[in-house]
Amino acid sequence: MSKKEEDETPLEQFKRNARDGNIKTGDLKNLVSAAQNRRDEINAVMDLKRSGHSVADKDLKNEYITRISIGHKLYFRITPQLKPTFEKRYTYNNKRKFMTLGDFGKGQLGFMTLSDARDAVAINRSNIKKGIDPLEEKKRIYETKHLTFHDVAVKWLKYCDNNLQNPHIPRGVYERDIEKIIGGLPVERVEASDVLRVLDRIRESGRPTIANDALGYCKSILSYAINPLKKISVNHALHLTYRDAGGREEPRGRALDIDEVEIILEVLRNNQDTFTRDNYIAFCLLLCLGVRKGELISAKWRDFNFNRNEWVLVRSQTKNKHEVAIPISEKLLPFFDELRYRSLGSNYLFPNRRSSKRREYISDDTLNHALAKLFGDERYVGKNNKEAKSIMAEANIEHFVIHDLRRSFKTLLSSIGTPSYISERCLNHKPKGLDKIYDRYTYYEERKNAMNKLTDILYPLMQPDYD
Repeated sequence: MSKKEEDETPLEQFKRNARDGNIKTGDLKNLVSAAQNRRDEINAVMDLKRSGHSVADKDLKNEYITRISIGHKLYFRITPQLKPTFEKRYTYNNKRKFMTLGDFGKGQLGFMTLSDARDAVAINRSNIKKGIDPLEEKKRIYETKHLTFHDVAVKWLKYCDNNLQNPHIPRGVYERDIEKIIGGLPVERVEASDVLRVLDRIRESGRPTIANDALGYCKSILSYAINPLKKISVNHALHLTYRDAGGREEPRGRALDIDEVEIILEVLRNNQDTFTRDNYIAFCLLLCLGVRKGELISAKWRDFNFNRNEWVLVRSQTKNKHEVAIPISEKLLPFFDELRYRSLGSNYLFPNRRSSKRREYISDDTLNHALAKLFGDERYVGKNNKEAKSIMAEANIEHFVIHDLRRSFKTLLSSIGTPSYISERCLNHKPKGLDKIYDRYTYYEERKNAMNKLTDILYPLMQPDYD
C-alpha cells in the first residue's frame, strides 16, 4: 500500500475501492462505522460551540452522509439519520429514477446483504426488459400487502357515491358500526368471524335490520376487493346469511290511530328539549302529506307553489323516480310560514343547523334519534342521564318509528272512506299491472279532496301556533 493510500480517509478509501469494482461487505461496515465516529466528533464540536468557542462550518459537516455508486447502477447511501441503505438507479421511459432496495444489514428480518442487493439489481434489470417499472411494481406490492379493510371501503363508498341514489345510507352504517371494529384489519385477513363480531354488536343493540344491511355492505366491500381491485381472491363473508345477522325481516304493521296521534302530539309538544319545533313540524307534515321522510327533509322552497298550494316532488327526489304534484291543505300553510322564517333564507325547508360539507339539510337520522330518545333508547340518551326513561311508554304508546307515519297516513285515509286506488296514488305508488300502462290519470282532485279531509281531522290535534 502506498503512502498516499495510507493517508486516505475511510470515505476516500471506499470511493477508490468502488471505482476499482472491489467493494466488499467489510467496506460497507467500515464506512458506516466511520460515519458514526464522525457524528460523535461533530457532537463534541457542537458542545464547544455552545460554550462560546469559535467553530468553522466545515467542522460541523458529516461528509459520510452521501450516496456512492458501487457498480452496476447499485448505490450505497448513508442517510442523515445514519441509516445505511442500498439504492438502484435505472431509466424507464427515458426518465431516470432512483429506488430504495432495502437497508444494509445481515441476519436481521427486513435487511439485505451486499449479495442480496446485487441480486435485486439483476431482477429489476430483468423486469425493465419486460416493460415493468420496478418502482411502480414495488408500490403495487406494498399497497397489496398493507391494504386495510377501511382502504377498500373508502374506494367502495366512492363507487356508491357515483352509482347509488342514497349513498349516505351505506356510508352511515359503515362509519357508525363497521369501521371501528374491522376497518383497521388487513383486507386479506378479514374472516367470517370478524364480520360476525360486527353483526353481533349491532344485533345486541336492538337493530336487526341494520345488522342485515351491515352484512350486505361487508360482503360488497370484500367483493370489491376481489373485483375490480384484485387484492384478495376469497370473500369469507359470502356464506353468511340473514340468520347470522338480524334474522328474517318481517314487514312492519304498526299504524297510529287518531286517539294515539292526539296523545303522541301532546307528548311531542311537552318535550321540546328532546323533540324540537322543527322536528314537530316535520312530524305533522309527514302525517298529513304521506311523503317519505327523505323527500320531506330534502325539499327545497323552489319546488313549492303557494299560489296553487302545491308541492311538485321532482323525479330526482322520489324513490320510484316518478314526479308527482302534491296538494297542500290551506290549514297547513302556517307550518310552512314558520319554516320559511326558521330556515333563515336557506334553499331548504329543513336546513342543517351545523356547518356540513356533505349537504345543506338535516341528517336522515335527526327525526329517528329524537323519537328514539322519547322511547328511552339508551344509545341516544345523554351521558348525564343515569337511566333511560321512556316518556312514550309512560303515555301508553306502543313503540313506533318515523317510517310508520307513512303507513299511518294510508290507514287514516282508509278510515275516512278513501278508496284504495286513491290512497295508493296519495303515497305516489306506481300503479300495478295493466293500470301502469294504460291509466295515465293523476287523480289530482281526488287526492286533494282526500288529503284535505284528513288534514281537517288532524289539524285540531296539531295546534300549529302553540309555540
